[in-house]
Amino acid sequence: MTAPARTRTSDDLIRAEGPVLAHNYHPLPVVVARAEGTWVEDVEGRRYLDMLSGYSALNFGHRHPALIEAAHRQLDQLTLTSRAFHNDRLAEFAERLAALTSLDMVLPMNTGAEAVESGIKVARKWAYDVKGVPADQATIVVAADNFHGRTTTIVSFSTDETARAGFGPFTPGFTIVPYNDLAALEEAVDENTAAVLIEPIQGEAGVVIPDEGYLTGVRELTRRKGCLFIADEIQSGLGRTGRTLAVDHEDVVPDVLLLGKALGGGIVPVSAVVARREVLGVLHPGEHGSTFGGNPLAAAVGIAVLELLETGEFQRRAAELGVILRDGLTELVGKGVLGFRSRGLWAGVDIDPAIGTGREISERLMREGILAKDTHGSTIRLAPPLTITAEELRSALGTLERVLG
Repeated sequence: MTAPARTRTSDDLIRAEGPVLAHNYHPLPVVVARAEGTWVEDVEGRRYLDMLSGYSALNFGHRHPALIEAAHRQLDQLTLTSRAFHNDRLAEFAERLAALTSLDMVLPMNTGAEAVESGIKVARKWAYDVKGVPADQATIVVAADNFHGRTTTIVSFSTDETARAGFGPFTPGFTIVPYNDLAALEEAVDENTAAVLIEPIQGEAGVVIPDEGYLTGVRELTRRKGCLFIADEIQSGLGRTGRTLAVDHEDVVPDVLLLGKALGGGIVPVSAVVARREVLGVLHPGEHGSTFGGNPLAAAVGIAVLELLETGEFQRRAAELGVILRDGLTELVGKGVLGFRSRGLWAGVDIDPAIGTGREISERLMREGILAKDTHGSTIRLAPPLTITAEELRSALGTLERVLG
């Protein structure tokens, strides 16, 4: 007989997963049982400072009181109607999200990948209905080293062979150009281009930040060429970089904005396509949908998230603490760190391979009570909750220095 979960150790639980869970992840060997703010605790009671925050899904920390209260309150009222009926929370969610992003209309979905897939569909429909592209000829230009999700359509335009190998045949209609290369983008966009889809900062690639002026250039080029600019801000958005959106650093407003992760406050999956009215207006009943998209529980939590962002507090914290993060990492260059890229409370740190892989450094940090995650060999990502204190951040940087020593 299987032992009750409460009596099982971390090792027991990790071993138990092997036969019954698909092996599509390679998590660090820590089993989280409780969390509060910036800290998590494993089943044995060991505490860890969370320096990943669910790939930005936990921008406001674990179990933020305002978000938990909103969820509890809604759980006592109504959780799901499907979109067959209206619900009393969805209009306010859409109104506040449109206002925060300086756009007009919202298409609520659940996961980030759903938002990307929905953005692709909307862009194609717009190309046929508004731009006049011949049927089935619309293309979307994307950037190399992108990460937009792992559905079959999305991996069709990935350049990561781990994401692609064994999953073909692939969906046509995408053109890949180098990231941060306006000349290549100019050459790729033609009369059949529906949209340019990019991450304003490439997260999975290692927090790759484009040159200043790149986003402005993309906005100008897409406007001049008559196609849409779709910004995937699922990881970079909602306070992470020190502004509400990463595109705000260049005062750019895209035609279509893709949001997720932090929009659900780490409580429920919430994503959205936010766009100009003439873009989302191409959808008609029956052409797209989601049973759970825009459900009352998600909308209630989303409203509470937007209320936090409307104060500007979290954007300011990310900007101010981002200086501590940047300065601390600068001190480590040449001391086990080859280089780094950071904006706000988000950094990709390139570790000297002679010291260890990104995985090995993440495991050393875990043993010292810090949770981070590797990507692409020797790079680790740091993205703490925006609620982290300066003292906690400095302590984490000190721990990184020790494990590199």
